[in-house]
Amino acid sequence: MRILTKNFYNRPTLEVARDLVGKHLVRVLDDGTRLAGRIVETEAYTQDDPAFHGWGLLDRRTGALKPEGRGRDLFGKPGTAYVYLTYGVHWLMNVVTEPEGTGGGVLLRAVEPLQGLASMYARRARAQRDIDLANGPGKLAQAFGIDGALHNTPFTEPPLYATDPEGEAPLAVETSSRIGITRGVDLPWRFYAADNPYVSRGAPSDVAQARKRRAKQGAMA
Repeated sequence: MRILTKNFYNRPTLEVARDLVGKHLVRVLDDGTRLAGRIVETEAYTQDDPAFHGWGLLDRRTGALKPEGRGRDLFGKPGTAYVYLTYGVHWLMNVVTEPEGTGGGVLLRAVEPLQGLASMYARRARAQRDIDLANGPGKLAQAFGIDGALHNTPFTEPPLYATDPEGEAPLAVETSSRIGITRGVDLPWRFYAADNPYVSRGAPSDVAQARKRRAKQGAMA
């Protein structure tokens, strides 16, 4: 399998997000254990997107970047791991996209485990089935041993990288609104393998917001 290079990520974020579906995520642990899985779900985020982790860091008038904030790393070298902690609990794995100086990133949301499952179960004690090991971004990071120590490291070489599984049939990819956001919910920037059971189970944000509106209207009726 060929490791995806910097050039793969040095492209428009939405293209990278779609093309990552079907690629393999590989993690080599300190003890040499190799974990691998098929990426089945991603989300795209760009500098013009209000849900972007680096939103507000770019001065639209001058093009200059504010010096503070981890989100600044999303404007760095394409093919770099961007790992951050959400709600003080879950690490999330992203990869930086676009040419350096342009903000962009792809969140890896779900993976179909293929290799090293025993090691994944050791970190995901609550998982009862293979399908529950990495069917969500926090679960994925935990199963693959991804944490803040890998932030701002190359995603193009061991211990963490993606490969092109040459010879495998491409997956059919569908789109939806992203999950768990409150801004930019109208953008269909979630990409996932059609009919794949390893995709996360959360409702797209536009659907979730519509349900809340209907519930509120029903309560007021």
